[in-house]
Amino acid sequence: MAHCVVPEADAILDKEYPVLDKGFVRLVDYLGGDERVVQSARVSYGAGTKSYREDAGLIDYLLRNEHTSPFEQVVLTFHVKLPIFVARQWIRHRTARLNEISGRYSVMKDDFYVPAPEDVALQSDDNKQGRSAEALESAAAEKIRSALADGQRQAYGDYTALIDQGIARELARINLPLSLYTEWYWQIDLHNLFHFLALRLDAHAQKEIRLYAEVLLDITRKVAPRCCESFERHTLGGVSFSQEEFAELKKRLNGTGAAAGAESALKGKALERFEEKLKNGKQK
Repeated sequence: MAHCVVPEADAILDKEYPVLDKGFVRLVDYLGGDERVVQSARVSYGAGTKSYREDAGLIDYLLRNEHTSPFEQVVLTFHVKLPIFVARQWIRHRTARLNEISGRYSVMKDDFYVPAPEDVALQSDDNKQGRSAEALESAAAEKIRSALADGQRQAYGDYTALIDQGIARELARINLPLSLYTEWYWQIDLHNLFHFLALRLDAHAQKEIRLYAEVLLDITRKVAPRCCESFERHTLGGVSFSQEEFAELKKRLNGTGAAAGAESALKGKALERFEEKLKNGKQK
C-alpha cells in the first residue's frame, strides 16, 4: 500500500488542545486515514482508482455494516494529560496501547483538577452513578471548590515533605488524590477509537471524560474526515432497538400502537427507555 499522508493531520501534530482546567490532548502521530481504509478494503485495486464519492460510499458501507477490519488499519497516537479519576474510567477500554508517567520514577507535579462552578452539583436522584443536571448555587459551589483545593494542597504538601525526607517516591505518592493529573501516550486503531467515542460521548458518560472524547473526535476528523462523517451519522446519530422495542415501533408506524389506544407490551423502565430513544436518541 502507498503511504497515506493527510495534510490536515500533519498540520496539527503536537498541537495542544486544552481540556478541563489543566489537561490537554495532542496528536503525536498517525498511520493512515480515509485513503488507508479504502486501500485496505480494495486491496486488489490500490489507490486512486475510484472517485471521491465512491470512496465515501465504500467507507459508509463498511461502517454501516460493521466491517471493522479496514478501520483497524488506521492508527492514532495521542499524548493526554488528564486527572487520575478520568484515567481510571478511560483505562477500562483495553483495546489500546499506552505508557503512563510513573510516580515511582518521577516526582509528580502540583497539578490537580478543580471542577468549574457550573459543574458542582448534588448526586442525581435518578442516576446512581452521576450528578444532578442542576448546579449548586454559586456561593455553595465556591465553598466546595475551596474545600477540594484545600485538600489537594494538604495532600501535595504531605507528599513533598515525604520526598524531602528521602522517602521512596513509590511510597510518598500513595496518599495523593484522584484529582491529581497524570499523563500518558495512548495509541489506538480507528475502529476501537470509534467504540471508545460512542461510549464516552454518550450523555450518560461523566462530563469530564466526555470533554476529552469531544476533543479526540475533533482531532480524528483531521485524520479521517470521511470515516468520522459516517461514524457520526450511523453510530453517534443512530439509534438501535431491541427486538421488543422494534415490535413496538412497527405497531406505532402501522397505526396500531399506543397512539391508537393500544396498550404497549413495554412496561416501566423499558417503556421509558423506548420513549426516550424516540424523543432524544440513544438511551442506555
